[in-house]
Amino acid sequence: MSRRNSAQFQIFIKKVLKRFEKVIFISKALLSERNFIYFSCVLVAISCAFAVILLKSFAHNVFLFANYINSYLKLPYSNSLLPIVGILLTVFVIKNFLGGTIEKGSSKILHSVAKKGGIVPRKQMYAQILTSSLTVGLGGSAGLESPIVITGAAFGSNFAQKYKLSKKDRILLLACGISAGIGAAFNAPIAGVLFAIEVVLTDVTISAFVPIMISAATGALVSQMVLSHEILLSFNQEQNFNYQNTPYYILLGILAGLVSIYHARTFRKVEHFFNHFSQRSYAKALFGASVLALLIFLFPTLFGEGYESIKTLSTPHPEILLENTLLHPYKSNEWVLLLFVGLIVFIKSIATGITLGSGGNGGNFAPSLFVGSYLGFFVSKSLKIAEIAPNLPIANFTIVGMAGILSGLFHAPLTAIFLIGEITGGYELMVPLMIVSSISYAISKRFEKHSMDVKVLAETGEVYTSDKDLNILQSIDVLNIIDTTYTPIAEEDSLENVVTLLSNNKELIFPVIDSKNKLIGILEFEKLRPIIFNSFQVKYTKVKEVITLPEFVIEFDEEIDSIMQKFDTNSLAILPVTKYGKFYGFLSKSSILEAYRTKLKEMVIE
Repeated sequence: MSRRNSAQFQIFIKKVLKRFEKVIFISKALLSERNFIYFSCVLVAISCAFAVILLKSFAHNVFLFANYINSYLKLPYSNSLLPIVGILLTVFVIKNFLGGTIEKGSSKILHSVAKKGGIVPRKQMYAQILTSSLTVGLGGSAGLESPIVITGAAFGSNFAQKYKLSKKDRILLLACGISAGIGAAFNAPIAGVLFAIEVVLTDVTISAFVPIMISAATGALVSQMVLSHEILLSFNQEQNFNYQNTPYYILLGILAGLVSIYHARTFRKVEHFFNHFSQRSYAKALFGASVLALLIFLFPTLFGEGYESIKTLSTPHPEILLENTLLHPYKSNEWVLLLFVGLIVFIKSIATGITLGSGGNGGNFAPSLFVGSYLGFFVSKSLKIAEIAPNLPIANFTIVGMAGILSGLFHAPLTAIFLIGEITGGYELMVPLMIVSSISYAISKRFEKHSMDVKVLAETGEVYTSDKDLNILQSIDVLNIIDTTYTPIAEEDSLENVVTLLSNNKELIFPVIDSKNKLIGILEFEKLRPIIFNSFQVKYTKVKEVITLPEFVIEFDEEIDSIMQKFDTNSLAILPVTKYGKFYGFLSKSSILEAYRTKLKEMVIE
């Protein structure tokens, strides 16, 4: 295409987009507020679905290309080099085209909802697609679902900002984008709805379900029309649930909970190691990618999302996994296959931590499904080989294991249950899915209060948790409700001056400060009441004799839960606030509760 034709094409696209935006603005003017939300959620869902199609197609085609190199060009293990290229390219793009930083992990969306009113930066509409396709598409051992979630949220948030919708509708469309992304990625609309509600939105009313369901269904429909079943993760379940296998599913649930804890903690340790490894991003990327390349050389199934190997495990010939590995000569040995699968259960978290910690972009959603399938296969195959349960359906355990790890890692049992139910094309495994997911969730929750994606942010109070009261309190800007219109009293002031001040002032509490504005104590009207009517005491009593040393002092940037704890353990309704050691103002418990009531009204999504 010539430069002239290219310029004309760009002008044509701009004209089409402007006309389309004009149509949307007209629709907003003509439609009711509720109907415009329905219209908007469809547009957001279609945009998210095409982003998913782009990502999934690229990753799948690179996987096929790597297999082609290995099988037809007789260049075994060459796919272990592709992640080095992918991670280095990702770092290059971030440094040169994305301002040097990019937000990773779905926890950033929770932070956006909690602290920014659902506002997601515009660059997230394309940054996640670009970087995760390079990282995961070229073999990085991570998933595309987390980038898909952030992209969907960015589409919803920026659409709402573009057409000047309210904060409530902005957060709702953000959730619609997420549900559409998950629905499109797995052709699982119910899982998309549940993920948006169970993981992202902490408070939602029944009426908010409708646009979220429309978005999830639209995303799944568009994805199903365009993507082939080879690209989507899907299974043909062959055996139904046998109640006699219940004890073994309970065992799988317990192990899934323990492995979830291991995966989360190991991943954080590896990622933390790389955070302090080097400030030189290219050196860090090269080192991490090289270690990852070595792991993929030894365990080729760690390449990319790993969905193809999950499908292989559920077939009658799982030994295919050992092809193009160093263990290929022993692929007929069941114990060798079992050892290979068992090692990968524990190595996957390291590979994912290296991928993301060294500079790549991706998520832990796909790795959780990967680890779960391998764990389910390992448990059932072990019991079968040991002849403890020779008739166990290995394919069913492989499938159900995915729900166990997903539930344990993300603390989202409903999403896990219905996601696996949808991708298997039926709900015959509903009972074992419920058993494994609930047990795994209970064990993981016992040792890890927060899911792996939100643990760090939850500990700093920067993200929503399952504690709804704390969520609302954390969204209050304490600085806005601190009373700084106080009347200070100097340490050397006489009590006569204080009495005069009281007669002309309605305040009941005063700060006593020194020459450097440091808080010496507080002067309460109740403490002065017995003195002020006795002229002798007023004349000869010094201020320092009647001041009270506050048991608790609030720092201006202190977390709200810590502030409320101080109020709960102190009989005072007002506490002094300091800023960098100097007196700043007073904060009353009543002003916090009033702000809480206001926020509660604002945050309910109708």
